[in-house]
Amino acid sequence: MASTTLSEELDAENRDCCNERVSQRWDAGDMGCGQLVFELRRRLTEMTPGETLELVAESPGAPSDLPAWCRMTGHTLLSAEHPNYVIKRRDE
Repeated sequence: MASTTLSEELDAENRDCCNERVSQRWDAGDMGCGQLVFELRRRLTEMTPGETLELVAESPGAPSDLPAWCRMTGHTLLSAEHPNYVIKRRDE
């Protein structure tokens, strides 16, 4: 049985998620919560309001940390199926 790698799955330039076009992709691997949210904040700040980020976060804390962080910061968590998340940058 053939399997696809994450990079093959994310290669499609026009991949849509939740009726939103994914603007950027980031594989954070098993990065811990502190470093993950610091880097996530930096990446989202560089994006245009309304753009979406597809994130792969394998950290065991991500399923609880990412939704809480999005609620606290005003970003929208469009999809959360560990380890895959889609976050829409808040409008400012």
